[in-house]
This record gives sequence, C-alpha cells and structure tokens, in this order.
Amino acid sequence: MKLPFPLVFHDGYDPHFGDHVFPSQKYRLIRHRLLSRGLADASDFRTPAPATREQLLLVHTPAWVKKLETGTLTYHDILKLEVPYSRRMVEAFFLAAGGTLLAARLALRRGIGFNIGGGFHHAFAGHGEGFCAVNDVAVAVRVLQREGVVKSALVVDCDVHHGNGTASIFGRDPSVFTLSIHHFKNYPSEKPPSTVDIHLPDGAADAEYLAHLRPVYETAVLGFRPEIVFFVAGTDPYFDDQLGGLSLTKEGLLLRDRLIFDTALRKHIPVAVVLAGGYARQIDDTVDLHVQTALAAVESMREWARRW
Repeated sequence: MKLPFPLVFHDGYDPHFGDHVFPSQKYRLIRHRLLSRGLADASDFRTPAPATREQLLLVHTPAWVKKLETGTLTYHDILKLEVPYSRRMVEAFFLAAGGTLLAARLALRRGIGFNIGGGFHHAFAGHGEGFCAVNDVAVAVRVLQREGVVKSALVVDCDVHHGNGTASIFGRDPSVFTLSIHHFKNYPSEKPPSTVDIHLPDGAADAEYLAHLRPVYETAVLGFRPEIVFFVAGTDPYFDDQLGGLSLTKEGLLLRDRLIFDTALRKHIPVAVVLAGGYARQIDDTVDLHVQTALAAVESMREWARRW
C-alpha cells in the first residue's frame, strides 16, 4: 500500500539535540520506516525551503526573529525554550515552518499534505517555549491568508500539551478556529484560551478521549466551515509517553486520526498534517504511531477524497 499523497521532509529537520527527551532523530527514522515498508519511495518526498524572514514576521516579532537569526537569545530565553541554541537548531525551525507551508499548499491541491516535522505549538509571537522556537502552523496560516489562498483555517491540536502559543497568536482572530484537546494537569501551567479547549483529566483513555473530541471537532468543521484544517498530530497522548499523562492505546490514536481525516475529507476540506510531540519510552513506538497517522490518512482518502 503506497501513500497517495506527498510527504514533506528535510534532513535539516533534526537539530541533533543529543541526549534530550525530545527525540529529534525521529524525523529521519519515520522517513526510513516509510521507505523500508514500501509505503513511499524517494519520489514521494518534497523538500521544503526554509520560511523567509518576511513570512516569519507575519507571526513573530522582529525582536524575536532577530534573536534567532543572530544568536542573541538571553539565558532566560533559552531556559524557556528548553533546548540548546545552535545555528542548526534555528535552521531546523525555519525549515519546519517552510515544510508546514509546503504541506498546506499540497493539501489544497491533493487533499492531504503531510509534513514529517512541525507542530511547534508552544512558540509565541515574541518568544519560544517548550522545545518550540517558531510557530510553523501559524506562519503557514498567515502566509496563505496574505496570498489570498484561504480566508479561514481550523487548527485541531491533539498533542497531549495545550497549544498555548497557537491560542495566543490567534486569540483575537475570528478567521482561525483553534481547538486544543490535552491533559489539563500538564505543561504549560498557563493556558491562554483557544476557541475551544478540552481539558482532560489524568489517565483519560480511548473512549473518554474520543467521546470528548468527536462532537466538538465535528461541530467546528460543520459550523465554522474552514477552508483548510491543520492537524497537530501529537502521539504523546499514548499511555507510555514520558511527557504524557493520558492513557490512549495505539488503537485509540488510530481512531483519533481517522476521526480527524474522515470528518474533514467528507466535507471536501483539505488537511495539512504536522507531527508535534511524541516521547514514548521506546522510540520505535513513537515512530510507529507517526507512521500510523499516515496510514490513517490513506484509509480516509480511499473512502472520502474522490474530489482530489
């Protein structure tokens, strides 16, 4: 079974953080898994250009972009980021933003665009937090809006952590609907309101998770009628995730992914996928779960994407 949609990837996505809880090597491992299983070949991958300074400034403040470009982050800036600063790190975030923009463009043409990276939802306009220096989804939305390609977008954030940066950036913008479903007693401690937030208790499992997500997400798609959905497809709701707090199984995460894709594609709304978090104790589980999201997209396209 070969994937019927493009995949966006760049070797530079991995900033080589070393012995860090964020497994940045997962990007190349996902690519290798897709190739080794015959789900894709080299021609299926698209290589993004980094987001330009002009594109970044549609979301981020000049001061923050300059700090990243010149390496003048303060000690406090780096503490909030929780990853070591390097030129390679900055290049990785700029590439991820370019990759999410490319995935969105491909989604508009093909139904689904899949960035094997991105989902850095803790980045605010003027600073970074929680492993996130650039809010790639926000940059992609703003570029598409500036170009007149879309007017409205829905961001459905299924990472286990609240999408605080995304909520802040779009907090007063009725053209972007932000939905975050997350473990409430988890990072970040301060959670700016999304359009809709679903706060889940400790240990919420498959049935509870889906029962909360389904009606809210379906109502958002049907009522808001976005021109594109950005799916922040974190795998960290998995029960064996080191930074989690929920108890979803692989089967539950598959049902989550199918819900996101089926609901949008049934209404002929394209979906741009970004990976976001995934910190399972066994990195093979993280890789498997991200590949599973791609397989869920294949099944949904077979059923619903006759338009593309």
